[in-house]
Amino acid sequence: MAKKVGILFGMEDTFPWAFIDRVNELGKGKVVAEAVIIDKVQQGIDYGYDVIIDRISQEVPFYRAYLKNASLMGTAVINNPFWWSADEKFFNNCLSLQIGVPVPKTILLPSNARPDDTTDKSFRNLKAPLDWDYIFNYIGFPAYMKPHSGGGWKSVYRVENADDLFEKHGETEQLVMMLQEEIVFEDYYRVYCLGQKHVHIMPYEPRNEPHLRYVTEPKTKGEEHKKLMKTIHDYTIKLNEALGYDFNTVEFAIRNGVPYAIDFCNPAPDADINSVGQTNFDWIVEHSAQLAVEKALAHKGKQNNTSWGTFLTNAITPLKPKVKKSKLKTANQIKKSVIKKEVTAAAKKVKKVSAKKTTPKKVVKPAPKVDAKPKVVVKPKAAAKKTTVAKPKAITKPKVTEKPKLAVKKTTVAKPKAVTEPKETVKKAVTKPKIKPKKK
Repeated sequence: MAKKVGILFGMEDTFPWAFIDRVNELGKGKVVAEAVIIDKVQQGIDYGYDVIIDRISQEVPFYRAYLKNASLMGTAVINNPFWWSADEKFFNNCLSLQIGVPVPKTILLPSNARPDDTTDKSFRNLKAPLDWDYIFNYIGFPAYMKPHSGGGWKSVYRVENADDLFEKHGETEQLVMMLQEEIVFEDYYRVYCLGQKHVHIMPYEPRNEPHLRYVTEPKTKGEEHKKLMKTIHDYTIKLNEALGYDFNTVEFAIRNGVPYAIDFCNPAPDADINSVGQTNFDWIVEHSAQLAVEKALAHKGKQNNTSWGTFLTNAITPLKPKVKKSKLKTANQIKKSVIKKEVTAAAKKVKKVSAKKTTPKKVVKPAPKVDAKPKVVVKPKAAAKKTTVAKPKAITKPKVTEKPKLAVKKTTVAKPKAVTEPKETVKKAVTKPKIKPKKK
């Protein structure tokens, strides 16, 4: 039975049909593609798609719910509907900092108008006014203000100063906004990433009209350009692996040779031939079709086939250091191992004792003057038995044999009878304006 790929889309008319045709060519009867058809959505039912490419659920909540059910039933949904529902641009910036990708300085701003069904009491945790002096000094002017969630260049403002910010913020109603530093760039790129591995870097001019934004050339040349392309490629892969997106674009503004990630939450990016151009369009169609066929052939029923980013997978199952696995031994092997260890330990002990016996002891000349009554340190046990310390008969200069070997065999130094373990003696001797959400 052939694997089935579906594409869910809205008003776009060039990419979906080209995608379907190319999948059917590459699939060679083993994988077939079609536009998704929905006549009912019953909970817990698998509607037969191995892969679905989602191009519209961000606009149609009904489709988003349908895709979550499909993913639960085992369909590989591109992109993950659960993560797409949770994701937003401010979080993206925070995550980018964590994984080492440069982003503009950004501050989150509360909505100008209160959300529905809220009152002043709903905002008792929000200090009014905000610390505007810090915010303005940190971000600087001019700056950009845009929604913390969403896309399509909707509600994006360039603000020149504080007054301009407050005036334009008043137009945003219930939108939660971000204030972001302006990156004065010398070059700009939009990058397609498919399957978290296929990367297509496109020169892009965001200040042009939509149909002319891809009509531009790179500003760097030679080795500098190669190095920049490698950095952009690596940053793109790193971001999409962390987010888990299989179909996404990332935008980079280049300032002083450093690529800053400006926008990388585009799970249904523009793929229309009239805006991206023929060359870019052909690349997108080809690689998205390859990805769909690959996912369909790898599909396994009744299990998760949807991609999840490393941000989540590492949180659920943290990476652990690799531990070498020890091979299990039989009882006889363990017994032999224990005997071997005991024999080895005994041999070492004998060798150590033998070494002690053969090593000549150093004969140290006693000091010329000796106290009549040497200080005797007695162990606690000896004190308990009330042992009387006998006065040594003569601790005078002993006759010391000059040859070391004779000194080992026969030492003429007289030891005090009750002087116990001189080693013990050594041991004991060392010890601005006020923004407040207003009612809509």
